[in-house]
Amino acid sequence: MVSVPRLVIAAPASGSGKTTVATGLMAAFAGRGLAVSPHKVGPDYIDPGYHALATGRPGRNLDAYMCGPELVAPLFAHGAGGCDLAVIEGVMGLYDGASGQGELASTAQVSKLLRAPVVLVVDASSQSRSVAALVHGFASWDPQVRIGGVILNKVASDRHEALLREALDESGLPVLGVLRRSAQMATPSRHLGLVPVAERASDAVDAVRAMGDRVRAGCDLDALMALARTAPPLPDEVWEPRPAAGTEPAAGARPVVAVAGGAAFTFAYAEHAELLTAAGAEVVVFDPLRDEKLPAGTSGLVIGGGFPEMYAPELSANEPLRLAVTELARGGAPVAAECAGLLYLARELDGRPMCGVLDADARMSERLTLGYRQAVAVSDSVLAVAGTRMRGHEFHRTVLEPGAGDTPAWGMHQPERRVEGFVQGGVHASYLHTHWAASPGVAARFVEKCRE
Repeated sequence: MVSVPRLVIAAPASGSGKTTVATGLMAAFAGRGLAVSPHKVGPDYIDPGYHALATGRPGRNLDAYMCGPELVAPLFAHGAGGCDLAVIEGVMGLYDGASGQGELASTAQVSKLLRAPVVLVVDASSQSRSVAALVHGFASWDPQVRIGGVILNKVASDRHEALLREALDESGLPVLGVLRRSAQMATPSRHLGLVPVAERASDAVDAVRAMGDRVRAGCDLDALMALARTAPPLPDEVWEPRPAAGTEPAAGARPVVAVAGGAAFTFAYAEHAELLTAAGAEVVVFDPLRDEKLPAGTSGLVIGGGFPEMYAPELSANEPLRLAVTELARGGAPVAAECAGLLYLARELDGRPMCGVLDADARMSERLTLGYRQAVAVSDSVLAVAGTRMRGHEFHRTVLEPGAGDTPAWGMHQPERRVEGFVQGGVHASYLHTHWAASPGVAARFVEKCRE
């Protein structure tokens, strides 16, 4: 059995302060010398960066839509193994999930799959006694979701706190923390959410430290730890990269797979690099903003998501690397590009030259494209054979024209039927973010193509 004390940090709605509280708790408990395992419900890439900064461990996602409910507990056990505590930050409101699919991918569903107690973070800034009705409604909506306590956020004064506590006395749920309004706890946002840690450097360190200090001062850490310890053991099912990859690494030299990183390419799931390594690759991270050459011996290239639109001038100015990427791609080497990577391979981004691997131009748009997708591979590629079905996620405020090549990458089946992306030579480029833990053969196929 897998026995790790754990808490799910949820809220009635987005904007209530989940990230502040979850990150602050991670930092506060890590400051006590505990090994804290950080997790995030849903496909979000940005919050896990703050979690990693708070704990010194990789932030990991638990997504019941992209990976399937059956993998949530094994992926959790993989990340939390050997830790003293796991903190799981929820997504949106507690019961909000994939559109039109009930509880699927909701924080509530993940809490049930992990048999974890929930701490409800309530924005109390515009209410007093009504907070009890709100909490009662959330606690009674689904009897299988165990809400173990409340943290009150954005409390105005001692008098306000007293009114809230008095109201909640009738609910039977303990108040485990009270946080006052504070500009110090705010983190800057832009069009796709918080500004990633990699872009903020020392400011992000200061922000996480401030979150930890505030949570330490305003929350009952001992009571929260006691609640976390009430989580029962989980079945002994632990996801592991090597068995998941489904292949034993071939003998001999390990092909070098270069993975884009740095401030412009911050969107990545930790399991992707683990699967590539398990499949026999040597994974080397490089920064397209700074490095003028690809890593020595590069046989394949993975360019994930991020914010290339914020760094278009710098990416364009690094002509030596753009030419190296173009040469590698045109030589037939395997290249997997998601979202930001897709834009980087285009001819232009907002009028600035990019790599020119794809005959397409990208620009910023006023429209946010966001949501889960069902997709099927249109043709054979370095990632999948034609007909492979995968689930993914789109998250961008850019437009690519044309949106698909002569050989598209995916046929989409939700929310509308369309084709999208590019497959040409060894290049697979698309807006679709996927989680390879759900289809671990993707990594094995990519590494095998690198060997070839």
